[in-house]
Amino acid sequence: MATKTGSLMDIVFKNLTRSFAFLVFILLAAIMVSLIYGSQESIVKYGLGFLWTDDWNPVEDSYGALVPIVGTLLSSLIALVIAIPVSFGIAMFLTELSPTWLRRPLGTAIEMLAAIPSIIYGMWGLFVFVPIFQEYIQPGLISFFEPVPFLNQVFAGPPFGIGVFTAGLVLSIMIIPFIAAVMRDVFELVPPLLKESAYGLGGTTWEVVWKVVLPFTKTGVVGGIMLGLGRALGETMAITFVIGNSYNLPSSIFSPSNSIASALANEFNEAGGMQKSALLELGLILFLITTVVLALSKMMLLRLNKGEGTAH
Repeated sequence: MATKTGSLMDIVFKNLTRSFAFLVFILLAAIMVSLIYGSQESIVKYGLGFLWTDDWNPVEDSYGALVPIVGTLLSSLIALVIAIPVSFGIAMFLTELSPTWLRRPLGTAIEMLAAIPSIIYGMWGLFVFVPIFQEYIQPGLISFFEPVPFLNQVFAGPPFGIGVFTAGLVLSIMIIPFIAAVMRDVFELVPPLLKESAYGLGGTTWEVVWKVVLPFTKTGVVGGIMLGLGRALGETMAITFVIGNSYNLPSSIFSPSNSIASALANEFNEAGGMQKSALLELGLILFLITTVVLALSKMMLLRLNKGEGTAH
C-alpha cells in the first residue's frame, strides 16, 4: 500500500513540476502573441522598414525604430565594456586577494547595490553625476581625444552631461553587482586542489585565475554577463533620466539619444492609435533582441565546451 502511494505521489510530483516548466514557455508565447497582436497596425503599415527608419513624429503619425534600437544597443555595449572588467576585478579580489575579515562586508556592500531601485540610480545620475560630468569630466575627455583621429569623432560634441555615454555609465554601475556576485560565486566553486596545484607549480595569482579559474567557470561567468546584459537592455527609469530622450541618431557617444525602454516609459501612457502600435512593436523588437542575445550566448558556450580538450 505504501509503495502504491509513493508511486502515485511520484507521478503527481513529476507532472506538477513538468507543468511548472511548461508554464514558462506558455508565458513567453503569450507575451510574444500579445505584442504581435498589439503592433499589427504598425507592422502592416511600415513592414521591415520600421527597423531602419529614424523618423519618430507623432504629429505626422510617422514612426521608425532605428534611433531607439541604436540607443539601446550602444548604451548596453558601453555598460558591458565598463562593467565586465570591474566586476571581474571585484570577484578576483574577493576570492583570491581579499583578507578574510573584509570578504563578507565587501560582498554584502556589493549585493546592496543590486537592491537599490533603478529610479534612485536615475535621480542620482541626473542631479549628482551629470553636473559633475558636464563641468569637469566631459570637456577634458573631448580635449584629450581631439587630436586623435577617429576617437575625436567618438568623443565629440557639446558637453551636455546627459547622453548615451552617461546612460551607459549609469547602467554599468547598476549591473556590476549582478555580474560581480555571479562571478564571485562561481569562482568559489573551483576545487581548491586545482588552484593549489597551479600555485605549487609557480603560477601567479593572475595566471591561476586566467588559466585555471576562468576555464573551469566560463559557463557561470558568461551566464552572469548575460544576466547583466539583460538588465541593461531592459532598464527603463534610470536610463530615461540621463539618456536625453532625443529621437536623433547619436553622432558621438556624448550625444543625447533614446532607448526602447525610455521611449515606452515616456510615451505609452498617452499614446493611441498608430503611436501605440509602434510602441508595442518597439517592445516586440526589444523582446526579440533579448532572445537573440541569449541564443548567441548559448551558441558561444556550446562552441567553448566543444573545444575543450582539443590540442592548440
